[in-house]
Amino acid sequence: MTDQAHRPDSEIPGKPTSASRTTLSHIMTGSDTNLLGTVHGGVIMKLVDDAAGAVAGRHSGGPAVTASMDEMVFLEPVRVGDLVHVKAQVNWVGRSSMEVGVRVLAERWNESTPATQVGSAYLVFAAVDGDGRPRPVPPVIPETERDRRRHQEAQIRRTHRLARRRAIKELRERRTAGGIVDETSPESN
Repeated sequence: MTDQAHRPDSEIPGKPTSASRTTLSHIMTGSDTNLLGTVHGGVIMKLVDDAAGAVAGRHSGGPAVTASMDEMVFLEPVRVGDLVHVKAQVNWVGRSSMEVGVRVLAERWNESTPATQVGSAYLVFAAVDGDGRPRPVPPVIPETERDRRRHQEAQIRRTHRLARRRAIKELRERRTAGGIVDETSPESN
């Protein structure tokens, strides 16, 4: 079942997963390193956000902004001289939001060994119009069994994100009602 079935009011035709799937490749240099001499996690995160943003823009047919990043996992260090491949695709689509799954692979620039997965992440993007307001996006049509699994897992992550947000909001409301104010806490955002 496609996401279109969940959106009976939608007149936007769906797009297959492959229509916006992309790979961004970048060779890591000395300017990308951290104090330990490996590639800084923030450099990898920027590449992840760049690739995911390209996919979200392609799928939605226009501007899309990063709403959140979930589960950024670093599995192996990336070194200077590694050729990093960031592979991204839309996993799930709501009315104006999209979850983009990203896999990060690395291989030595001068060796013919297979690339190794070094990280992964899930990002949520919101499609926006020229005024920065949410705009509708086409449903995603999973094409393979792997795409269908990713779509189902994305729905689970969305349910968890919404439940976590709701639980935190309720906790803050109870604390405020009880006279507890966390003005100086970084969590009071």
